[in-house]
Amino acid sequence: MKNLVMIQYGELFLKSEGVRRYYVKILTGSIHTALDAAGLEHAIHQHRGRILISGEESEAIANIVSHIFGVVGVAQCICIPTDKEEIARTAANLSQGKLQAGMTFAVRARRSGVEGFNSQELAAYVGSALWFEGLTVDLTQPDYAMYVEARPWGTLIYDTILPGPGGLPLGTQARVLSLLSAGIDSPVASWLVMRRGCPSTFLNLDGGAYQGKGVYDAVMTNFSNLSRWSPGRKITLLQLNMESFYEALLAEDIIKNRCILCKRFMLRVAVAVAQEEKVAALVMGDTIGQVASQTLENLGVTDSLIPSDLLLLRPLITNDKQETVDRARAIGTFQESPGDLSCAVVPKHPAVAATIDVIEEEEAKLDIASLVETVILTKKVFIACDGAVEEIVKK
Repeated sequence: MKNLVMIQYGELFLKSEGVRRYYVKILTGSIHTALDAAGLEHAIHQHRGRILISGEESEAIANIVSHIFGVVGVAQCICIPTDKEEIARTAANLSQGKLQAGMTFAVRARRSGVEGFNSQELAAYVGSALWFEGLTVDLTQPDYAMYVEARPWGTLIYDTILPGPGGLPLGTQARVLSLLSAGIDSPVASWLVMRRGCPSTFLNLDGGAYQGKGVYDAVMTNFSNLSRWSPGRKITLLQLNMESFYEALLAEDIIKNRCILCKRFMLRVAVAVAQEEKVAALVMGDTIGQVASQTLENLGVTDSLIPSDLLLLRPLITNDKQETVDRARAIGTFQESPGDLSCAVVPKHPAVAATIDVIEEEEAKLDIASLVETVILTKKVFIACDGAVEEIVKK
């Protein structure tokens, strides 16, 4: 009998043989990196559709790997020889204290490459070993489920599955630059793109004296929380100061179109950084109509700045706000009391349908190219790993 941690992966199994091997190799590399960083001794064993991890601290191993992209589910298993009687005894022992009269239960059995019984027969046999007076079988929504996977090399038995984030292993897709703010939306958008296998560099455009007192800490908290989804790996945040742009904007007494001008300027800076970092795409947390700068008309005005060789990804574009909040809570990026996140530059009545001619006329009053260069020179670099954030100071 062995105690193992079993990793389930879903979408990877649908890939062609060569692609699947490549993706699984990246996934197991991520697992090694995460567990090595945590100081957990382990060994990884691969079987078709399953990754098994042996190690003394199985609970700690399971908790860590449940935060790795590409993992659909994690279970602490008992692995025994594939013998029907032994399977039934082990399952009955595992269920002791967890089943009570009045509950419903089910046995989910799978069999592959094993002779002598089929999956239904194995489920019925194990179920009879678990059953006692007062229990009812419910194959749809049981109160308790026992899982049995019979293979020639052994049988896995478990009764709890810890959900993973799913998606693709980080590193199977190209790198992106994710714009990260103090709010709810941008960390969720960043997380969703990371879940599709894209390593991310993060960019924060700091408002300095023009932003609320809670903004800086909220940004760093978002950055810290996102780092927990690439356990054992360092992620990078580039922070640039926007004060010079705000000062120039206020000096020209431009009011109604400030938000559009600000967003276009941010995109110019982001494009410059993206080209310097050689990323494949920008990631933003926009949602249609959520604020004035995110009406379709205004999104069209800002998007005209994106060069043809750079993708712009908006994973939340059709979300309701509550959907984004629910996701933020689920992934641990929602902040209940982030403090003052105000912006002193936002006008009382911002434009909701700006035209490109008017915007370009107002931009002509500003030395945009010089301001972009000034902002880029303010760059600070932060590194986060497993929730810990530090600034990298050049010597």
